[in-house]
Amino acid sequence: MKEVIQFYGYEFRWLNVLDLLIVVFLIIQLYRLLKGSLAFNIFVGLLMVYAAFFLVRALQMPILTSILQNFINVGIIAIIIIFQPEIRKFLLVLGKKTPLSKDSFLTKLFLPDKFKSYKDEENIINEVIVAVSHMQATFTGALIVIATTYRLKFDTASSITIDGNVSAKLIESIFDKHSPLHDGALIIVGNKILAAKVILPVSENPNLPTRVGLRHRSAVGITEHSDNLAIIVSEERGTIAYAQDGNLVTDVSLEDLKVKLYEVLIDGYA
Repeated sequence: MKEVIQFYGYEFRWLNVLDLLIVVFLIIQLYRLLKGSLAFNIFVGLLMVYAAFFLVRALQMPILTSILQNFINVGIIAIIIIFQPEIRKFLLVLGKKTPLSKDSFLTKLFLPDKFKSYKDEENIINEVIVAVSHMQATFTGALIVIATTYRLKFDTASSITIDGNVSAKLIESIFDKHSPLHDGALIIVGNKILAAKVILPVSENPNLPTRVGLRHRSAVGITEHSDNLAIIVSEERGTIAYAQDGNLVTDVSLEDLKVKLYEVLIDGYA
């Protein structure tokens, strides 16, 4: 087997090609992760610093080379601190693409459908859909977060622990305009309503529509750095929206929402 590739008179080894493809893949994933966020501008600034370093080194400018080299050495620690949420999300994205992820071939092979029961998931879907349909009809604002892979971390000081079974009536009563719990988000983990009146991080994404309010921005914020689904019912317009992976989908029908819930809670494990 020939280990060297000839291309316009230049020779490349297979490992050089593989090295280039891996770098391109990582850059594309970073671009998708940071696009539309404030961290993207910081990332571009760091690339400019690295480009300047290689330029002054090639031009043999020792003072600037030394300064930029020291900046880069110290900057690695700063990068880890500044980009901690983005690094976490990046690793989460990579984890989804591994052979051991929940929707991979190996998982489906060793966990066949006959050993699975989706009774709890179907109950959650039905109860959430009923609650959302009633709240939409009455223009009742709501923010429901469904944790799909791990236990959410949120501000426990301001939240109220519920630890109750998922039911449409309970959800509706929590978001009733006269309820002391209607402000904030409701968190569903597994088959339980874990907490209500939860304060979520607000997204700083400048690409979000200007008409969206605090509920929508909080829904996007909680999904930017965690693998969750956030459902929003607009109090002003009576419309439904959901956020996932930092993306907001507005004007969703009940049928579309049900399909999304099946995709997240059932198809993702099938």
